[in-house]
Amino acid sequence: MPGFQAHITGSSIVGVGYATAAWYVGGMPPMTCFLGGAACIAAGMLPDLDSGSDGSMPESVAIAAATLPLLLLHRLQQFGLPMEAVILLGVAVYAVIRFGLAWLLEHYSVHRGMLHSLPAAAIAGQITFLAFSHDEPLRRYFVSSAVVLGFLSHLVLDEIWSVRLGLFGSRVKKAFGTAMKFYGPVVWSNIVTYVLLIGLGLLAASDAARAERRSLARQQMEQAARPYQYNVQI
Repeated sequence: MPGFQAHITGSSIVGVGYATAAWYVGGMPPMTCFLGGAACIAAGMLPDLDSGSDGSMPESVAIAAATLPLLLLHRLQQFGLPMEAVILLGVAVYAVIRFGLAWLLEHYSVHRGMLHSLPAAAIAGQITFLAFSHDEPLRRYFVSSAVVLGFLSHLVLDEIWSVRLGLFGSRVKKAFGTAMKFYGPVVWSNIVTYVLLIGLGLLAASDAARAERRSLARQQMEQAARPYQYNVQI
């Protein structure tokens, strides 16, 4: 299977390409493009959260623990919390992921389980969308989509590495099909995954609707204020 170096290289290529396309073609602000590219690169290691202590799990947990509090900063500030509280909550989120999530994954996760699946990629995007708040909804979609792309790059590489080419043709390994999947062999893992997928999907849809309404109201207020500003200048 591909190692840390291969996965981080693959997600870096995808992230740089996605950010560059958004900048040149989509007109996305440069800093947002940099953030999306970095999120894509980091997300390329997220499926290895189920690798166990002898694999890439420590690096993957560290990346998730460091990234999520940063994405939450604006969201926490919207609640009117003082900066001290924002910092403390960020540290708490880091500790929960770095130690609590790591313990759960080490004891209950199975390598190539549902963390290596298409629903898990969608869940990663939903969590990013809910964590990263911005006045411009399109930027939230861009960053959360970057996480999904980075996650998918990992799954695609796993499937590619599951096919071995030889002198007498290709040979498919037993691991083929265990990454790009919709469900796994463990029933409770499938149930938890789809409950999270549906629950987070409903939260994300509700939050997106509120954000769209706020964005529309802000645009209407700006349009209404323009004639008044023009009259004052005259």
